[in-house]
Amino acid sequence: MAVQVVGRSLMTSDQTPHQARSVGTGGWVVSFLPGRTLTLEQATAALQAAEAVAAVRELSCSVGLTPLETVGLAMQEPPWPESQQAVGRRFWHRW
Repeated sequence: MAVQVVGRSLMTSDQTPHQARSVGTGGWVVSFLPGRTLTLEQATAALQAAEAVAAVRELSCSVGLTPLETVGLAMQEPPWPESQQAVGRRFWHRW
């Protein structure tokens, strides 16, 4: 993931087509957040989030889910209890 500032006025990424543009006085607007003015740090975080979405999109295809399904399930479904995790680890070590 590589967010870069070009000429102090444009922020781009090699992982997503989304961009951020400087609007002066330290403010930035991000292509997928129209109408919001962000700080440099917030704009950087927004582009990093867009990069993460691109990665999730690619991975979700591998498991037959949409990106929204993948994120929703990962956020909503609780992890296995510790006892089941330990059983799973032992099971895989036997192979």
